[in-house]
Amino acid sequence: MTHGDGDLDGLVRARIRALRVAQGWSLEELASRANVSQSTLSRIENGQRRLALDQLVTLARALDTSLDQLVETATDDVVSSPVIDGAHGLMRWPIKAEPGLTVVRQRMTEPPPANPARMRAHPGREWLVVLSGTAVLLLGNRRLRVETNQAAEFPTMLPHAIGAEGGPCEILGIFDRDARRSHQERSPAPDAAV
Repeated sequence: MTHGDGDLDGLVRARIRALRVAQGWSLEELASRANVSQSTLSRIENGQRRLALDQLVTLARALDTSLDQLVETATDDVVSSPVIDGAHGLMRWPIKAEPGLTVVRQRMTEPPPANPARMRAHPGREWLVVLSGTAVLLLGNRRLRVETNQAAEFPTMLPHAIGAEGGPCEILGIFDRDARRSHQERSPAPDAAV
C-alpha cells in the first residue's frame, strides 16, 4: 500500500499503532515480535514507509489479529434490528462478522423439564448470560443455577435444558451455526424451556 491508497492506508497504520498501544507494547517490543527494526515500525506507523503485504501479515500475526481484521474497512450497516419470532417469544440477531453465529434473547417463565428424556443434545456450542432473574441449566447429570449477570458456555452434545427458577428470567444466548440450526428446527413454545 502506498500513500495513494488514502483512507485505508491511514486506517491500517492507525490500527497497528492502536493495537500496539492496547497491548501496552513499546515500538521496540512490537518490532521485536514482528522481526522488523524499530525505525521501520515507527515509519510504518507514521506513514513514512510504504506498507508491504509481507510486513502486514507479519505485523498482524505479532499483534494476534488477522490480516483481514487489520485491513477491514468500516461498514455503513453497523446497527441491526432483530428478527422477532413472536410465536416463540424470541428475538434473533445475526452476527455479520461471524455468519455462523446468532444472538437470541428469550424470556422464560417455566422451570426446566422434570423428565431427563426431554433434555436435548445436538451438535454445536452455546453461550448464554442471564439478564434478569435466575435460570436453571440442566447439563448432563448436573443442575446449575445461573443468576443475573452470570454466564454459561457448554458443548451442546451434552444433554441440556434451561428454564426459569422462582419467577421469570430473561437470557441472551449466542449459538454457533449447528446449535442455531437445531433450535430453529425444534423451537419451543413461548416461555418454555430451551
